[in-house]
Amino acid sequence: MSDDASPRLGLPYVAAGQAQKHVTVNAAFARLDGLVQTAVVSRTTAAQPAAPDDGALYILPDAATGAVWGEAGAGTLMRYEAGGWARIAVSPGQIAWVADEAIVLVHDGDWRPLTDVLAFPSLIAASTPHGARIRLALAEEDLMVSGASTATSIVIPARAIVLSVATRTLTTVTGASAYDCGVAGETSKFGGSLGVTAGASNIGVIGPTAVYADTPVLLTAIGPAFSGGQVRVAIAFIAFDAPSA
Repeated sequence: MSDDASPRLGLPYVAAGQAQKHVTVNAAFARLDGLVQTAVVSRTTAAQPAAPDDGALYILPDAATGAVWGEAGAGTLMRYEAGGWARIAVSPGQIAWVADEAIVLVHDGDWRPLTDVLAFPSLIAASTPHGARIRLALAEEDLMVSGASTATSIVIPARAIVLSVATRTLTTVTGASAYDCGVAGETSKFGGSLGVTAGASNIGVIGPTAVYADTPVLLTAIGPAFSGGQVRVAIAFIAFDAPSA
């Protein structure tokens, strides 16, 4: 353990007989202010703000510019107070709320959506001593749509039973007059002629259906091709784990 800072958060210690102890203590408070319940303004603002609020936090994007930001590097967590910027070092597992996107990120060497790191958040319904399990699971993705159709990167996993696929149009879809939600060969399996305006939603409930290969969800444009927009897709399924040897 370091003699001058805490091992995980890097909070500075007050040395025995140290003068101006308040400087060290205040530096520790400033770090805690940035790291506890971290909430950042944005991770896409590239130009260093001229007059941010005290305590404002930003995650710097690629090609950030400004006297301080330009030297810090992408992914840096920056905090502003009393006219100055300070870089805050983060540890693996640090979680941050991004206000302008309403998204939770986790740091695992890079900032990534928490849902990506968790992959398939699940609830174990039953298990055996040797690891056989039944899991109720969800996978979610925010999908930018383009062209005649767009497939999710998340999938209904092989040998799972899909229960539903729900959608919400996050930003108005342009080009298409509506869209279908389904899979290859059954493009409206989970909903047809869905709304393109921001806020439109659908819960595509079907009878329990087994899949035998990893299967992405497909959003298919009705009318002209997609030219823009974002749709959140949530897959609900039952997954199974085989027992160990």
